[in-house]
Formats: sequence, structure tokens, C-alpha cells
Amino acid sequence: MDNQFFKGIEKKTGVNMKDILDLANSLQNANFKDEHTVRGVIRRVSQIANKPVSREMEDKIVESIVKDGKQLDMNQISKMLNNKK
Repeated sequence: MDNQFFKGIEKKTGVNMKDILDLANSLQNANFKDEHTVRGVIRRVSQIANKPVSREMEDKIVESIVKDGKQLDMNQISKMLNNKK
């Protein structure tokens, strides 16, 4: 993709696109039935987005993905992070 495109996203979000692309690559073969893996992903997304996630919220996200059999949906995680109290 165009380098200017990524620079524009970085400027708007404050998130380094290399971090996002690295995360996306790591998700390709991840086992989302494994609680440890899912917690790691949640923590990584939280770190990249600079949005702390409480243990309670992390547990809810993990349950939604691992226990309820839902697929990892970055939009859902984003909504949960934005709606945290």
C-alpha cells in the first residue's frame, strides 16, 4: 500500500502501522480456542491502542471469544474497549 496512506492513518490514530501489521501477521495462525493466546492478543491490542483493559473486561472478551465460540472480531473488541468504565 501507499506509504502516505499509512502515514495518514498513523497521524489520525497515533498508532504505529508497523505494530498493527505485526499484530495482524501474528493473528493469522493463532489458536483462538486457547485462553492464553486470546489474553495475549487482548493485551497486545490494549498496548498498541494505549487503552488499558481491566481484568474484568479482559475476562469478558476472553469468554466471548473462547468460551462462547465467537470468532475474533476486532470491531467487537474495539467496542468493548470504548465502552469500558
